[in-house]
Amino acid sequence: MKRVALSPDPRFNDTLVTRFVNNLMRHGKKSLAFAIFYDAIEVVEARKTDDEKTALGVWKDALGNVMPHVEVRSRRVGGSTFQIPMQIRPDRKISLAMKWLIHHARARNEESMALCLANEILAAAKEEGAAVKKRMDTHRMAEANKAFSHFRF
Repeated sequence: MKRVALSPDPRFNDTLVTRFVNNLMRHGKKSLAFAIFYDAIEVVEARKTDDEKTALGVWKDALGNVMPHVEVRSRRVGGSTFQIPMQIRPDRKISLAMKWLIHHARARNEESMALCLANEILAAAKEEGAAVKKRMDTHRMAEANKAFSHFRF
């Protein structure tokens, strides 16, 4: 399956930002999704503690901290369903991290989506927050089911 090349975003000239905004977008409102993301980055810029990193660098660190390395997949063997830990492809790691970050930002209870997203990014950059907890739970589940890894397909 051939993938369509993403065009880089106008402000940072980064395709990863475009990919994130595409995940953030609802009902085809891409300009609104870009506005939310850029507002969130401005809030991150104002609140960040590390002076040598840019706000985009903080966002990339947050994404890296949310990225899972293993996940469990269901597999039926002889009438029983086993949760089998598996390595994750690099592109799936990124998309899972983005989805979790956006999902947990939407679940936050703050004034605007930009503020929710900024706070979730800052929390994830410090290795705390709901999105990082989701990654920890996924890793814990894979660790608990390590005994079934010989069923790998």
